Amino acid sequence: MTNPINDMMENSLEKIRTMADSNTVIGQPIITADGTTVIPISRVKISFAGGGSEFTTKHSDGNKPYGGGAGALADITPVAFLISKDSGCRVLPIPAPANNSVDRLIELLPDVADKLLSLIPEKNEKTEEI
Repeated sequence: MTNPINDMMENSLEKIRTMADSNTVIGQPIITADGTTVIPISRVKISFAGGGSEFTTKHSDGNKPYGGGAGALADITPVAFLISKDSGCRVLPIPAPANNSVDRLIELLPDVADKLLSLIPEKNEKTEEI
């Protein structure tokens, strides 16, 4: 005898298996015009929850009413690219976005410093001859 919660969980887990196969983590290779191969690499997080209950009623004919539900969440985040050329392979990581204002400020600081330095006129070391 199959239990409704078992059927529900098996169906949900089968859907998750098809969604999170190895091609999700290591993507399909992309070959550019110059022969460079780029392979995307992702982090996959999957959360799953489910539950249910059978109820009894006064007028039950042996079959108990059932109520339940299941849910899943998939979070797929690109983390790097594997780049293969004639000269060799390298990993190009994708930096994580800033989590808060301080992190974002630290990220922007080099750009702001470069812009400020570009506003300051350079001293001319050479003197004009008269």
